Amino acid sequence: MKIYLTGLLMLGTSCIISAQTGNPAHDTLRLSLKDAWQRAEENSRHIKINTINVDIAEAEVKDAKRERLPEIGVKGSVEKASNIPIYENGIFSKPSQHEVIHTLYRAGADFYLNIYNGNKLNLKIKENQTLQKVKEIRKEQSISDIHYKTAALYLELQKTLIFKNLIQQDIADQKVQLKEIQALYKNGVVLKSDVLRIELELSKRKMTLTTIENDILIAMQKLNIILGVPDEQVIIPEAPSGQWNENTTYAEYLTLALDHSFDFHVSEQQTKLSKIKLKQVKANVSPKIGMYGEFYYANPQIFLYPYNPYWYSLGIVGVKASFSISSLYHNTQKVKAAALEFEKEEEVHKDTEDKVRQQVKEAYLRYEEALEQIKVAETNVTQATENARIIKNTYFNQTSLITELLDADIQLLQTKFELEAAKIMAQNNYYLLQNITGTL
Repeated sequence: MKIYLTGLLMLGTSCIISAQTGNPAHDTLRLSLKDAWQRAEENSRHIKINTINVDIAEAEVKDAKRERLPEIGVKGSVEKASNIPIYENGIFSKPSQHEVIHTLYRAGADFYLNIYNGNKLNLKIKENQTLQKVKEIRKEQSISDIHYKTAALYLELQKTLIFKNLIQQDIADQKVQLKEIQALYKNGVVLKSDVLRIELELSKRKMTLTTIENDILIAMQKLNIILGVPDEQVIIPEAPSGQWNENTTYAEYLTLALDHSFDFHVSEQQTKLSKIKLKQVKANVSPKIGMYGEFYYANPQIFLYPYNPYWYSLGIVGVKASFSISSLYHNTQKVKAAALEFEKEEEVHKDTEDKVRQQVKEAYLRYEEALEQIKVAETNVTQATENARIIKNTYFNQTSLITELLDADIQLLQTKFELEAAKIMAQNNYYLLQNITGTL
């Protein structure tokens, strides 16, 4: 029975949209919510930007790791030297010229390998890895946000299409009722005012139908934009889901949020980042130790006396260490500022946890409220249907007024609207709760 009703709704929706837009049914696009999510992801520039940010962060981590490799360079030079003037009789006398080898060649390579620098390189790698995690979380958050935004627009389109079905059915019922009352008027059973009142209410319903049709076009365009399809594309959503998750408790949702919430985990990574920066500042007061080496060919040989015009080579390998004494007093306030920043981030993280708990609580209560509203609305529809039946019978038996009949019809239509709106709102709140907990 449920499958039959779903198929009937899909067929009715297809016919309604095709008639409204003038497009044949084969021009329509039938989409499930998952299909809509996939299209929205592919079209979202925000997701693309965050994806690029993740790629950039990954490249920066790899670049930081490459800094563990030694620095290697090659160099060479060609120089021309003049003779050396010798002032034997004083600087103001004419000097004699001491002949030297005029052309000098040199080619070689050198390297430096960092052995220890206060663990700064490892801290830099950890910093970049933490920033990468933040960007990955932001990317996942952007996907979840686009899922929720798409779901909200998708559900809005579902709701307006259902409202159109309801109002069209009600208009058809009102037309039948109008014919019955017109027949009674011709027989002199009711007054002309009864006919006019029914015609007036029918006109109002037709105006409501026009408003709902415009709402459908507006909701469809908004959904088309986020999906990246032309504004004129007709989209037919699936029939609304009638299943609700009523078994998960608030405590379970809260556990999910603390495990998956995007804001909570971003705040957690920011706290780690501030701790790393504190260690980096403290590392300024530490010695720097490294291995270096140089090898070169040169001509002429002027490294040892006596000089000669021949090629020679020389290799040097050693370890050097340095320590900045000024860092002992320059770094004091930097460490204090970094420590305070870390303390602040810890408080921000606790504040974020409080906000997540509050958001989960509010979304959970609104979701439960919507589920309860469905039950109330279902009861209201049953009561309004029975009331409308009784009032209609009493009216045609001349024991109630036309105003009572109209009020009963309006009340029945309103309760149907409220029931469908409550179902859509429950679904919306469910997706919002998933978005907050980071599981959408």
